[in-house]
Amino acid sequence: MKHGLRPMGGGRRRGPVVRVPRPAREYDVPRRHQLLRVRGRSVAWVPPLLMLVAIAAIDFNTAGEFRMISWVVLVPGIAAAICGVWGTAVFAVLALVTYFVADTSYPSRYESSLPDFILVAVGGVLAVLACAVRVRGERHLLHMRDVADTTRRTVLRPLPPDWGGLDHAAVYLAADVEARVGGDFYDVQQGPHGTRVLVGDVQGKGLGAVEAAAALLGTFREAAYHEELGTVAERLEIRILRHGRHLTALGRDDGDRFATAVLIGFPDDERDVVDVVVFGHEPPLVVGPDGVRHLPAGHGLPLGLGELSDDGPPPVQRVPLGPAETLLITTDGVTEARDAEGRFYPLAAEVAAAVAADPRAAEPHRLVARVRDGTLRHSGGRLADDTTVFAVRRSLPGTSGTGTVRKGRLQS
Repeated sequence: MKHGLRPMGGGRRRGPVVRVPRPAREYDVPRRHQLLRVRGRSVAWVPPLLMLVAIAAIDFNTAGEFRMISWVVLVPGIAAAICGVWGTAVFAVLALVTYFVADTSYPSRYESSLPDFILVAVGGVLAVLACAVRVRGERHLLHMRDVADTTRRTVLRPLPPDWGGLDHAAVYLAADVEARVGGDFYDVQQGPHGTRVLVGDVQGKGLGAVEAAAALLGTFREAAYHEELGTVAERLEIRILRHGRHLTALGRDDGDRFATAVLIGFPDDERDVVDVVVFGHEPPLVVGPDGVRHLPAGHGLPLGLGELSDDGPPPVQRVPLGPAETLLITTDGVTEARDAEGRFYPLAAEVAAAVAADPRAAEPHRLVARVRDGTLRHSGGRLADDTTVFAVRRSLPGTSGTGTVRKGRLQS
């Protein structure tokens, strides 16, 4: 078999530029309190300052009934909640100085004793310590989010526009909002035999599901470039079995994971067909100006369960696909989304109604945005499972590639 090598993406496209953030100072928390910014400048100092000025003004205009100490101790506390450590320390000092000046400016009024000043000072010190703990926690949280984002970009790598001659769009919503990554996976790989697409869902959740997804994607990215589609399907089955044996040898109890998936091939020599292999997954929907239809489901078992079948790996099915038709593949976060009454999300009916109202709804970026919004609306925003919506079709003349949804936001 000959494998003619050719430049990927024309040889001119550059990958995304990764900017390395500058090291943060000990108490400098980047991206802190974005809502307390005006034209890029922090205004977190404004609320405690206004409160301190208001307390001093009220004390000046009262005849002693106002107990200033009961309020001035709140100033460093508020600063601790929204300012940095140094800002909190400044307000702790300002609160003590303001209290001292206000107390000594009016000899005829009630004068505070030493314990009152000690109370204000101790309150300021505790506020600074509390702020230091908060900032440390924020730094740790931001670091963990960066780790999760890096993991997500490794598993679900960014796809260039018009990659492999395909117009594609994707949305991924993790059920675990904090982890921001799960067992759903997708990728596009072009090669000498055409462009291949893989979309799937690993059984279970957590880091074990992420590991299995990463193993399958690594095999797909290599095999999909070199091999025929049927061979790619076999390699994926072997890979998840090897991954399970490795976990079992390590003494882990999650070595029996399986994954449902859809493997699609867009051959270069025939532009009006696609090759499809279904591994126990919901078959793709074909969405076009003329309506919606299902591709054949086949009888393939999920990846990892192929040993239970006497018929071998699922067959490669070649089906027609019009130039304006889009393949829509979703994971069970969409198909099993329920409303308050327990009814499933009517995906095919919703998409069919959208296309009937506006044929442009079949465009990949419009399609994934509509399905995303429909799923969230139907489930009331409560995702019981990771949710992936992937739409792909051959690029039409005059189109400019992909729209990608990241964490619910559409980017084109």
